[in-house]
Amino acid sequence: MSHVIGRTDTPLITSTIGQFFDQSCTRFADNEAIVIHQDKVRLTYKELQEQVNTLACSLLRLGLLPGDRVGIWSPNNLEWLLMQFATAKAGLILVNINQAYQQAELEYAINKVGCRALVLAPGFKSSNYLQILSELKPALQGKPDAHDKLPSLEFIVRLGTEPTNGMMNFASLMVPPSASELEHLHELGATFSPRDPVNIQFTSGTTGAAKGATLCHSNILNNGFFVGETIKLTHHDRVCIPVPLYHCFGMVMGNIGCITHGSTMVYPSEAFDAESVLDAVTQERCTALYGVPTMFIALLDHPHFSRSDFSSLRTGIMAGSPCPAEIMKRVIEKMHMSEVTICYGMTETSPVSFQSHTDAPVDRRVSTVGTIHPHCEVKIVDSDGHTVPRGHTGELCTRGYSVMLGYWGDEEKTLEVIDDEGWMHTGDLATIDEEGYCNIVGRIKDMIIRGGENLYPREIEEFLYRHPDIKDVQVVGVSDQKFGEELCAWVILQDNVSTTEDDIRNFCRGQISHHKIPRYIRFVDEFPLTVTGKVQKFRIRDHMEQELGQQTAQDLPQRTGTTA
Repeated sequence: MSHVIGRTDTPLITSTIGQFFDQSCTRFADNEAIVIHQDKVRLTYKELQEQVNTLACSLLRLGLLPGDRVGIWSPNNLEWLLMQFATAKAGLILVNINQAYQQAELEYAINKVGCRALVLAPGFKSSNYLQILSELKPALQGKPDAHDKLPSLEFIVRLGTEPTNGMMNFASLMVPPSASELEHLHELGATFSPRDPVNIQFTSGTTGAAKGATLCHSNILNNGFFVGETIKLTHHDRVCIPVPLYHCFGMVMGNIGCITHGSTMVYPSEAFDAESVLDAVTQERCTALYGVPTMFIALLDHPHFSRSDFSSLRTGIMAGSPCPAEIMKRVIEKMHMSEVTICYGMTETSPVSFQSHTDAPVDRRVSTVGTIHPHCEVKIVDSDGHTVPRGHTGELCTRGYSVMLGYWGDEEKTLEVIDDEGWMHTGDLATIDEEGYCNIVGRIKDMIIRGGENLYPREIEEFLYRHPDIKDVQVVGVSDQKFGEELCAWVILQDNVSTTEDDIRNFCRGQISHHKIPRYIRFVDEFPLTVTGKVQKFRIRDHMEQELGQQTAQDLPQRTGTTA
């Protein structure tokens, strides 16, 4: 039957992240822990530990208490890394905020979990974070009597050296602690449990509201460790991490995977930039490289590719989106990554449940998501909940240490996905073959994966319904060579209105993330329906792909993993 259980010969880690972090920093004290390539910053494990302890003590000095939620809204940088481990050591719950979030999304996230503190960059790309925040918290503009839309938010810390009214600068927190503060931090850490919540990541919901997947120390510490074990990381490895830290891919598979093995983390740039990645791999002699397929495609096609040196590379991880077989083969052949692996999982499972091994045959690595992870259990079930025979399609369900604690403040939604036996119902359709290899063949709820970002049509539809000229809307994904999938919206307008595609896109800008804005918009009079009146999204998708001259839905590349 399609029921597999991972190996248990390597025991689970039973300490907290803070305790394990300290052990690694002692064991690998002089090894380089982090290289911020764009800022020319280098820290050994001993130096990293000192900075993390300083920040952890400062957060407690502010008056934050264990269990308080602290948001981080920033691209990849040293401060993000420090916050990840300082909050864990202080017993705080780090709330990852997507760097593409706009005003409505930020307001929802902070209020949903009740953040007491927020650390933010001044801005990123075209987004002015300081302006967005000040509009939600008018006191920052000198308007103390105006309505505060973020009532739980007490402490705001900004990156950079410029002063901002109502905010502290991050540098002001980096004041060396006293001996008594360090002792208190150590004593406090001994009171925490591996099952305490340590991280909240928002995953878009099919009902239109994002859900805060709450992860504990044991969840992400063990998952990062076993991901690193599978690609055979050691303290000699240097891992290039161009994926965003607000995803599990960056902060768990990347940062924690490295910390648990004494490896060096290399951040090539604040956000993915192909040239910076090529430079970092070459100059830092990286042995591993992480990325979604679109990133690898950008590297392979970059003008500087031929002059880059990949001889140090050995392994890496490709995940987050469908992996075309030809791309995988090019990565192995042209980038010296003979031991590259594929991962599959979801935020709610910390994230990885399946991963290919470094010595798995290439055809297995390009056509499946590998085999079951240690200490995980997976079954494939039919619509009645019965386990199906090997090779048969059904919903993938997983349980074990990696399953989240639940959705923050939403017991009803938690119970919808985690049953009374502890099984997490992923919503993904999959098969498991006779050798235990898993293949993800579809999605029950039509989730769209665009360039590694998990997008849910219902969330985007709910937002578009706010447009006064839109009567009804359906969003689907259509195949795309660059991003794997692109968003398409079919729109039925109200009577006697004149609205253009640009009008709708302009309505979205500044309110929802750019990757949630449909690339294709079509105005129609009706949707294809079943006899019972349900919209047939597959027919919309088929029609669009024929119109666009792209491959048909059944020829979409194999879905080889998602980590968000």
